[in-house]
Amino acid sequence: MRSGLEKTLSSAKNHGHDVIVLGASAGGVLALSEVIGSLPADLPAAVFAVLHVSPHAPSALPRILSRAGALPALHPRNGEEEIRPGQVYLAPPDRHLAIEDGHVKTTREASENGYRPAVDVLFRTAARYYGPRVVGVVLTGNLDDGTAGLAEIKERGGVAVVQDPEEADHPGMPTNAILHVPVDHILPMAAIGALLDRLAREPVSQEALAAFEEVYLMSTREAKKEDLDGERGGVPSAFTCPECGGALFEKPGQEPLHFRCRTGHAYSPETLGAKQSDTLENALWAALRSLEEQGALARRMEKRLGEIGGRSSERYAERAREAEKHAELLREILRKGILEVG
Repeated sequence: MRSGLEKTLSSAKNHGHDVIVLGASAGGVLALSEVIGSLPADLPAAVFAVLHVSPHAPSALPRILSRAGALPALHPRNGEEEIRPGQVYLAPPDRHLAIEDGHVKTTREASENGYRPAVDVLFRTAARYYGPRVVGVVLTGNLDDGTAGLAEIKERGGVAVVQDPEEADHPGMPTNAILHVPVDHILPMAAIGALLDRLAREPVSQEALAAFEEVYLMSTREAKKEDLDGERGGVPSAFTCPECGGALFEKPGQEPLHFRCRTGHAYSPETLGAKQSDTLENALWAALRSLEEQGALARRMEKRLGEIGGRSSERYAERAREAEKHAELLREILRKGILEVG
């Protein structure tokens, strides 16, 4: 493990901030086009970006970003792309983008924050393999994907950059990053490209190298303890995974708060709350359907018994009225959107 640390520290001393990772969601095509489009052709850094996109349709993002500026953009092939400066690597639809020891990986691991690709996956792997060489950028988007990953970049000596929420089309992601991470730069979109170019040409500071070494050694000790104790998933949180129904675990003292199940689904608090709201709403729609079917069946029985003079028809009429009353109450709750997060 020590050789890995020495390799990373030695590499960081001989490089600037040459690993730039960006994350965006709603409004992200325009934001990525402006930021990446402003980067020069001789940028001495590789650029990686995750945009939340539909998993069911091809993405035109490489073509859009290649036309936007001087840097070529592509969807990497899994494990076959060696990292090169001056290249933009984009997460393909329904694939996480990750960095491992000089190569780019795309995977279909479990979704995080309800997304595949997820910003946190890219940020986390970049931080763990490249530490102080990384610049993380959170752009426009809803909720808080990217916050946990940006915190890890900062913790390992990297630089944290966030788009000014005041000018973001969707300020949720930038706002949450600022609330939970000691961000180095909060800038309008038009100023981010110039900062990235400058940082890519600046050497990593001694303070950043020291921060990475401290966190690296601490995480190594924790990993060994988890292997011995069998507690790699953390401690049970009393919450269940909205995706698979398994228990969610958290690590005491971890900031920002983060949850993960045994299968790999992961959530930050804002996203977990939104997913819980979705689950509850789906359950209420199912309950509404059941009540309306119960009422319809009772009305049919009431009619049939009434036609043959059955004395039980009024009992079915009362059952139908109760089901219809409860169904209307549920429909009103759903109509008013009382369960919406935020």
